Amino acid sequence: MATPLPATSGSEGAETHSPEVALSPFRSHSRCCFPFVNAGMKPILLQGHERSITQIKYNREGDLLFTVAKDPIVNVWYSVNGERLGTYMGHTGAVWCVDADWDTKHVLTGSADNSCRLWDCETGKQLALLKTNSAVRTCGFDFGGNIIMFSTDKQMGYQCFVSFFDLRDPSQIDNNEPYMKIPCNDSKITSAVWGPLGECIIAGHEGGELNQYSAKSGEVLVNVKEHSRQINDIQLSRDMTMFVTASKDNTAKLFDSTTLEHQKTFRTERPVNSAALSPNYDHVVLGGGQEAMDVTTTSTRIGKFEARFFHLAFEEEFGRVKGHFGPINSVAFHPDGKSYSSGGEDGYVRIHYFDPQYFEFEFEA
Repeated sequence: MATPLPATSGSEGAETHSPEVALSPFRSHSRCCFPFVNAGMKPILLQGHERSITQIKYNREGDLLFTVAKDPIVNVWYSVNGERLGTYMGHTGAVWCVDADWDTKHVLTGSADNSCRLWDCETGKQLALLKTNSAVRTCGFDFGGNIIMFSTDKQMGYQCFVSFFDLRDPSQIDNNEPYMKIPCNDSKITSAVWGPLGECIIAGHEGGELNQYSAKSGEVLVNVKEHSRQINDIQLSRDMTMFVTASKDNTAKLFDSTTLEHQKTFRTERPVNSAALSPNYDHVVLGGGQEAMDVTTTSTRIGKFEARFFHLAFEEEFGRVKGHFGPINSVAFHPDGKSYSSGGEDGYVRIHYFDPQYFEFEFEA
């Protein structure tokens, strides 16, 4: 049952946090050294979930931030001040994925309650309920916002599928019949995004493979395997010409969106859960940590995983930001490149605004 979005005061969901707990100046691992988030500039802490964060996503303009977690709650916040705008109520299980269309009219969510739901962004009304046989792991709108895709998990005897629905055809929604359904027999899809111009989707698999599926025929256009373990996250660059993957094999990698040609590798000591590309600079931010099941069985020192910043061209780490207790599950750059957000296993989302030094910084090769 969908409910209208309740108005909430800014103080209810968001607060600033002590900088000595939330943030430390960056530690440099190259010849450059600068504190790029001011110790006096507190991050905005968003408290709207009871369980660990699964995904955070900005809309195209960046004024709204959507967050989902391993609880049934879908939250939307004003990114400028962390005020909670409202909640989309209806799911009955963990929500794995969220996406907003080009003009932020509709929101799409996929959940472990075996459903993918379409919402009216402004009113919070549920517009469509698409039931599946297993949990919905990934979902997304194409460039025009008319076609949606989502993938389901391989579980309970059901195989992994990618389903495509055209929202302009009400019969597809009413009858729960996608215009195309692609079976994935080998290993399940763990992350997927639309490719350039909505002609294909790029899917990362449990075994580390990357596949490019045609959105028209469903055939595999390109297949590569650069990762040795599960791909946790895929995020495109602003112009959609490149994308970055995050994997359990302790690396993030940069690929060409059209050819899937491997370009760069960013190495860490722990599994990478999420990676995002800056829209303005040659920077990539990584978030991760140990396996979720190991969070309570290892020391807090080992469990820590700061947001780590790498130079895109030189593949060199140049800074870190502390804050979350335990692994970071999702990271996202604001579309204007002036801030970034991270969502953690601790259930909190943090919005960090960069200092002026960050914009003046020049990397010494």
